[in-house]
Amino acid sequence: MKKLYVLLLLLFGAQFATAQVSEEQRQRDVQSIDNLIEALYASISGEKGEPRDWDRFRNLVIPEARLIPTGKNAQGNNVYKVYSPEEYIESSNDYFLENGFYEYEIHREEHHYGRVVHLFSTYGSKQSKTDAEPFNKGINSIQLFNDGERWWVVTIYWAHESESNPIPEKYSGQ
Repeated sequence: MKKLYVLLLLLFGAQFATAQVSEEQRQRDVQSIDNLIEALYASISGEKGEPRDWDRFRNLVIPEARLIPTGKNAQGNNVYKVYSPEEYIESSNDYFLENGFYEYEIHREEHHYGRVVHLFSTYGSKQSKTDAEPFNKGINSIQLFNDGERWWVVTIYWAHESESNPIPEKYSGQ
């Protein structure tokens, strides 16, 4: 009986420790571009050891979505890596849990054409929400689609700021 109690405590405790949002919140997340982008950043953000709300993240993206980080390899060549939503979750979850990760929007540029929207979302990254300064900045190029009932993330394609790749003033939020 004691083992069953401990097992139930662990199962329910894990559920309460995970920052899950309600179904009503998930529906609100996709009703506007502002809500969608806020939910996108919130779903991947959290303190060290805090599970991410990957179900919320999955609700924001089309199943075929692509997440594409860019950077430089050891030879100094520009490179990219393409992830599906599930591959992104698998590749980033442990890092987020072990280090803490908060990403937030600094500035946004939007371009609309009917049901298609392109965003340049300048971001800052911190390991803890309480950090004074971001350890990283960059720009997320985000493509959105509206199916007539809700917004979807189709692609997130990003580059980190560096000495050789500074964020242009028009995207800095200054």
